[in-house]
Amino acid sequence: MQKKLMLGAIVIVSIVLVGALINYMHVDSFSFAWALNFMLMMCTSIFTEVLNSELSSSYYDSKNWEQKGKVYEKFGVTIFRKILVLIGWEKVIRKSTPIEKNTSALKNLYLQTKKSEFNHLIILIIVSVATVCVAIQYGVIKSLWLVILNVLLNLYPILLQRYNRPRIARMLNLSKI
Repeated sequence: MQKKLMLGAIVIVSIVLVGALINYMHVDSFSFAWALNFMLMMCTSIFTEVLNSELSSSYYDSKNWEQKGKVYEKFGVTIFRKILVLIGWEKVIRKSTPIEKNTSALKNLYLQTKKSEFNHLIILIIVSVATVCVAIQYGVIKSLWLVILNVLLNLYPILLQRYNRPRIARMLNLSKI
């Protein structure tokens, strides 16, 4: 019961924060799109930690067409990954989720890919709804910052997690041998 109350409180606080952003910022600006994405990332991260789920849905299982990652490579995921390394994001992430050569660390890394994908998926949906609302209210051009940042900050990270998870699963299988 306490967990449900906490999750409900996180959702309510998130709604209030989004309302404050809408009230105090121009919804068609880069700063709004940036703040919305990062504020939602903070809220969804807290939500996911409180939820404390293994995220065992079959949605997270790799599909046959995903196994080799060629689809994601065609969308430029490897370039996106290199950009993350270049800007130092990889170092920041590896401090909290190090890659070690033991089974428990690999299991944790595997779960973290699911949590990250879950967070980015929630944000992708919320920002997409916001984008449609801004496009209707102010026009498609005024919603471009939301579209661009949604693709860069949410869609590509989702694709990257789906690209990485089968590789981590293979390392997990090898570590059990």
